[in-house]
Formats: sequence, C-alpha cells, structure tokens
Amino acid sequence: MDAKALFNIGYGLYVLSANQDGKDNGCIVNAVLQVTDTPKQILVAANKNGLTHDMVEATGKFTLSVLTEETPFEVFQRFGMQSGRSADKFAGVETVRGENGIYFLKNTTNAFISAEVKNTIDAGTHTMWVAEVTSAEVLSDKNTVTYTYYQKNIKAAPEKSENKKWVCSLCGYVYEGEGAPPADYICPLCKHDVSYFEEQ
Repeated sequence: MDAKALFNIGYGLYVLSANQDGKDNGCIVNAVLQVTDTPKQILVAANKNGLTHDMVEATGKFTLSVLTEETPFEVFQRFGMQSGRSADKFAGVETVRGENGIYFLKNTTNAFISAEVKNTIDAGTHTMWVAEVTSAEVLSDKNTVTYTYYQKNIKAAPEKSENKKWVCSLCGYVYEGEGAPPADYICPLCKHDVSYFEEQ
C-alpha cells in the first residue's frame, strides 16, 4: 500500500482550543468537516495523546481558529510541536476569548467556530466529535491554509546539523539524534508513528 496516496486528500489546518478549570490550551488539527446544516454540526478529530483532547473530552466545548496562508511556521511550532502539559501555548499570542470562554487566535485566522460536543466516536488513536456550532464569525477574506500549501510554502527547511536526521514523510517534522527514533516514537506534529520517518 502506498500511504502517500492519502496525501492527496484535501485538508485545512486549524488550531483547536479548549479551556478547563482556568487553563487554556490548543493544538493543530487537520480533520474538520461540516456534516449537517440544520442544525449546523461539524466533525473534528484529535489525537488522544494531547492535552487539548482531554480538555474537550472533559468539558464538551471547543473553538476552532481557521488558519490562513499567512500563518507563520512559528504558529505551527507553538501549537503542534510542544506539549501544553509543559508549556503555555498562548503566552504572548494575540487572542480573543469567545462567548464560550475559549480563546481563538486574533491574527493569522480568517474565521473562528465554537461548538459543543453532541456525539463522540472512538477512532483508535483519535477521538472524533460531532459538535453543534454555537458561535462563528468571519474575521478576514484571506485564504484558508491547506496542508499542501503548508508543505510547499510554510514548513521550515531542516537546519544543518551533525546529528543524523529522520524526517516524517507526512508532515516534514525532523527528528535529530545519534540514533533512529525509538520504536514507540510518535511525531509531535502529525501524531503518526515511527514507520513514517525516513532517514535523510
């Protein structure tokens, strides 16, 4: 099977944010889909290893920031390449707290969508939520960033290093070290396993 065939599925990129007990967190997601119009419902999937996932599971509420093509790589690093268990991902970021009490990004965003979970589906490594939209607003007319655009125009090129490098063939994340990534290693950006890493 050629897993790269799946790369041709169109994806947007979003910051999924949540708030629980006064703590804010967010992560990058790419699986978002409107599934019904009346009522307006969306489907969102998130990796079970993430703190944002746990917060949405606990509260049943979230907000999506729809990222634009002008989003700098630093936003993807901040929300996709570090853990909210050890870092304040929103520190220094211009945000607005929506009606549901959850942040959305003020800049690099063309819209936000807030929703409440109505149904939960276990998808193995990920949880999928069918959620009813409670609030939404268009913030700009800038183009939504696609995964393809991110790969070609935003993703930072790997820096020179004497360490060996393994690159995730899905998202381009670079693992550096004296040896290969451990067998149980999970890509911090796209959350896929070590089988997707190729030595460079």
